[in-house]
Amino acid sequence: MSRKRIQLVRSRTQQVLAVENILARSFGSRLSSNAIKRLSVDHVDTLGLATDVALAVKSNVAIIAALNTQIALLEQRLVEGAKPRPEYALLKSVPGIGEVLAIVILLETGDITRFAQVGNFASYARCVDSARYSNGKKKGEGNTKNGNAYLVWAFIEAANFARRFCKEANTFFEKKKAKTNGVVATKALAHKLARASYHILKEKQPFDVKRCFA
Repeated sequence: MSRKRIQLVRSRTQQVLAVENILARSFGSRLSSNAIKRLSVDHVDTLGLATDVALAVKSNVAIIAALNTQIALLEQRLVEGAKPRPEYALLKSVPGIGEVLAIVILLETGDITRFAQVGNFASYARCVDSARYSNGKKKGEGNTKNGNAYLVWAFIEAANFARRFCKEANTFFEKKKAKTNGVVATKALAHKLARASYHILKEKQPFDVKRCFA
């Protein structure tokens, strides 16, 4: 069910982007993605769009509304199934990891004891740098398809949230970004959160910010 939710979220994103592009072409400005998700078919009539354009937007909005309903139903069922597990609450102690991301990480990880070391888990979560360097220059990358695509998505999402709401996470991100770039810094923060999640699941202890960012 977790993977089905992700599939539906991606489908919704495609529909939202389609509406964003149509409105940008029509008005020269964009609505936020959250505003588009809240649009109703009736509200489209108030936007002053040409008839054919309004019809196109209405079709996207109707699909978004249907996807919103199904995503909410799946999230409710996933949370109900995860709540009894103590690991669920422990994962939510990590900055950036809320109800949905905790579920994804929990289900996609499975039994944490199958990972002998934290590095094995970070690699499985695709949160390690696969680039090859020579004399300080990037020469290529290893196989970035190994591991779990859903886990890397979850930890990247967690990193984006963590740097907004956790001072220590943002400090780490900004220092890394100053030396590299935003993409590399986000991946490095995701790696930190993946390692922290491993220890949390292994040791059954909540997140320790000092240990993570020491």
